[in-house]
Amino acid sequence: MHSVDLDERDLELLHGLQIAPRVGWAEAARILGTTPATLAARWRRLRSAGLAWVTAHPGGDYSRVVLALIEVDCLPGARAEVVRALCLDPRAVTVEESTRGRDLLLTVITPDLAALATFTLDDLDRLPGVERQRTHLVTAVHRDGGAWRLNALSRPQQQAFAAAAAATRPIPGVTPPPNAGPLIEALAHDGRRTAADLAALTGRNPATVRRQLGRLLASGLLSFRCEIAQPVSGSPISCTWMGRVAAAEHERTVAAIATLPELKMCVSTTGDTNIAFTVWARSVSDLLRLERLIGERLPWLRLHESGVNLRTPKRMGWLLNAAGHATGEVVPPAGHFSLGAG
Repeated sequence: MHSVDLDERDLELLHGLQIAPRVGWAEAARILGTTPATLAARWRRLRSAGLAWVTAHPGGDYSRVVLALIEVDCLPGARAEVVRALCLDPRAVTVEESTRGRDLLLTVITPDLAALATFTLDDLDRLPGVERQRTHLVTAVHRDGGAWRLNALSRPQQQAFAAAAAATRPIPGVTPPPNAGPLIEALAHDGRRTAADLAALTGRNPATVRRQLGRLLASGLLSFRCEIAQPVSGSPISCTWMGRVAAAEHERTVAAIATLPELKMCVSTTGDTNIAFTVWARSVSDLLRLERLIGERLPWLRLHESGVNLRTPKRMGWLLNAAGHATGEVVPPAGHFSLGAG
């Protein structure tokens, strides 16, 4: 059951924006059988309540940035201060407070390996309150958090939104425009901003911004996603498993995990474990069902540990309150700085 905070029309709109985050209201209204003004008003209500938002972050196919999962243990009584400091750090794009085996799980994006080393070996190591850390360098992204879907649209409606999303698909060989940093930061705050919005915010010529935005979208540098406050998503429980699988079994393991409707994220990593995946489940008891299912279907996968996410103070740059709703405060990820876009 979905929370009463979202009705069926809300869920349909959000499912559509999950597929095509920058779709125009006119096209979305045609697919959903309503009016652009109705959708725009509905979106303003959801966004102002912190229930949903569209953001952009450096990533694309993740080939131009370095991604890592970092487990952090805090000294007694220091967790809150450590969380506050990490939420202000643009490199720690997601901060989760977890159960069992770790206090925090960070998703970190840096421009290169040297920048990751600076974060882990220098800055994080010296952060007051941090007791120890374990870094898992991501070697492949099989599913990122933007791929999780609501189940609110019919198949034809999903196909129509997918066709709309194809209009902003990356074009091979296109590079980001120079000095794109201000555009990226503005899109991190609102991934649906138009060229006119961006021109007004940056003080640039509208025609110039239109060209720059088109080139930025075509470059594939940015990943756009419609985020939903997890407590109202119908799947309020988040759990991350870390496991190990033989190299020969890796490909079919990833393919099998990808069939889970609950899957939020799946990556290959370095370290004692070489695969990590996150699910969004309907209940704590549902986690046991999923773990049994994985054990039955993937007996060669050795799950070393699992941690339930108790709270997410920051998700892909957006600061969230204790209820899991967006506060409106954003710390844009820093992964684009290596491209001279700042």
